[in-house]
Amino acid sequence: MKALVTGGAGFIGSHLSERLLDQGATVTAIDCFTDYYAREIKERNLSKSRNCPGFRFVEDALGTANLDRLLDGVTHVFHLAAQAGVRKSWGKDFHTYTALNVDATQVLLEACVGRPIARFVYASSSSVYGDEAQLPMREDATPHPVSPYGVSKLAAEHLCNLYFVNHRVPAVSLRYFTVYGPRQRPDMGFHRFFSAVLDDRPVTQYGDGLQTRDFTFVSDAVTATVAAAVQGTPGGVYNIGGGSRVSLRDVFAMISRVSGRPLRTDVQPSQKGDMRDTYADTARARADLGFAPATRLEEGLREMFAWMETIRR
Repeated sequence: MKALVTGGAGFIGSHLSERLLDQGATVTAIDCFTDYYAREIKERNLSKSRNCPGFRFVEDALGTANLDRLLDGVTHVFHLAAQAGVRKSWGKDFHTYTALNVDATQVLLEACVGRPIARFVYASSSSVYGDEAQLPMREDATPHPVSPYGVSKLAAEHLCNLYFVNHRVPAVSLRYFTVYGPRQRPDMGFHRFFSAVLDDRPVTQYGDGLQTRDFTFVSDAVTATVAAAVQGTPGGVYNIGGGSRVSLRDVFAMISRVSGRPLRTDVQPSQKGDMRDTYADTARARADLGFAPATRLEEGLREMFAWMETIRR
């Protein structure tokens, strides 16, 4: 495999690059280091891969990169580059989401037309479902995203499908359900919760704390992503979830147990765009990709907490 990983310095992208390298692939990673969070965090994410002879890193945006050169000889494309964050996607910032999530995806798909690529794996999100889909969420449910971020991810999914239908670009979309673990972005929930506990600050709770999520450990998400590059059905969409639905209050109890520290909450109003519940039906991924999550939530939280203690020393 000769892989191109977009967003290769990010949370999931850096883990994916390392997995591919461990399996003998050559990897070109591209990342433009947006200012969404500190560059030094992404540089740290890249540190292990940079020491591998099969790895090459390109700092550029998809809209300005020489894609013909980047795609030369590539057998598999993993498109993880995106502007993340539900709450920041409102208002004047939305143009950033359309540029980095929609426009950039179209540019990359267009560059893949006519190339002998085995798979184009796109990292989508459970945010495309919104609050109307029945639980557990199935891929054939009609998406009704409740955030501009979710709209941008769904639009990119549609682009993947139309480039498959019209140009046979073998695109496969993966709807990740709340991925967590070492290297999780500092704006994401578990990172914020553990940081608050370590600093002896209250944890911010938006809403009543009874909202639920299907949490997916990063190594499980990576396993599914690699499997999709080999076994995923072109034109297909797959839910990638952790296999359990847990409330925010239960998460707080686990974080207190894992850290061995009391946890205090600062209750704030619910935020626009936050989904009430997510829970993935992963039967399709299990059948086609052989996907079965291997890491239970509390086990994954222990691993993430150990990592956070390490980086704060």
